[in-house]
Amino acid sequence: MSAPAALAARRADRFLGLRVTPLTRRRLANFRANRRGFWSLWIFLLLFVVSLFAEFIANDRPIVVSYAGHLYFPVLADYPETTFGGEFPTEADYRDPYVRRRIEAQGWMVWPPIPFHYDTINYALRSPAPSPPDAVNWLGTDDQGRDVLARLIYGFRISALFGLILTLLSSLVGIAAGAIQGYYGGLTDLLFQRFVELWSNIPTLFLLIILSSFVQPNFWWLLGIMLALSWMQLVDLVRAEFLRARNFDYVRAARALGVSNPVIMVRHVLPNAMVSTLTFMPFILNGSITTLTSLDFLGFGLPPGSPSLGELLLQGKNNLTSPWLGLTGFGVLAVMLSLLIFIGEAVRDAFDPRKVK
Repeated sequence: MSAPAALAARRADRFLGLRVTPLTRRRLANFRANRRGFWSLWIFLLLFVVSLFAEFIANDRPIVVSYAGHLYFPVLADYPETTFGGEFPTEADYRDPYVRRRIEAQGWMVWPPIPFHYDTINYALRSPAPSPPDAVNWLGTDDQGRDVLARLIYGFRISALFGLILTLLSSLVGIAAGAIQGYYGGLTDLLFQRFVELWSNIPTLFLLIILSSFVQPNFWWLLGIMLALSWMQLVDLVRAEFLRARNFDYVRAARALGVSNPVIMVRHVLPNAMVSTLTFMPFILNGSITTLTSLDFLGFGLPPGSPSLGELLLQGKNNLTSPWLGLTGFGVLAVMLSLLIFIGEAVRDAFDPRKVK
């Protein structure tokens, strides 16, 4: 890092009240030096943040309604039709011409850029569903007349959230299990290894097929099942790091000073293990998203009707005469996974001690 850049970094640290070590600065510099990974991180964050506000981008409700001098926010709350001078106390259908005329007679509405929710059926299609892209449905509709772009935005959010949550929880469990094995060793390590070997041989797909006959899969149900079967990905890596470091001099000195084992594991040994662990996390995230997509494609994932990239790929397979379905799903999935791979490469470079910026 050049002298002006180092001075600017130190000033930024003081301004933010941070104490960044020279090692952290070197890792950040190495990460930024990988331009492909650096920009992939920003692109993925941009897409993810945009998908978090999907209700404000793709919805069959207005963002804000002004009626008779009052403001209403249908995107955040439900209002009965009688609120806008209608006749029924049921929830207002803002796409109904009668309701729209009532509102526009005494006010106005601001619609999202895409006036379709992920489950909204467009009954005014010019051609049978699945219909090709046009000025109304920018990426066309699926075989039930639902807007593909709206389902992509919501599906991207579900896939990203599922992958991030599963990666975080499985990493925490795997790191804890590997740390206990490697630090204590002996009989604890032997018994735990035999358990991991048995548990890792459970066929995930067959188990999901059996369980899906008893319960209806949903987001949290799938997350719990996948967490129970995917926490072993980091166990061997963390175990090896703890086996290597548990007899180091600084660990023995800490024991001699009376420091408890949990404190030694968390403060002294775990930081060394985290270097190699963090480089694997983007790839674990990639695998988590791919798993959810595969389950949805096979019909054992999210409930029917849920926005899903795997379900869109399945529709593309079933409707070969509508290539926009398969190409759109494949393109979004390929871009998402490629961005995560590039981020993982940049993280690997950041923690590589041979790279000095």
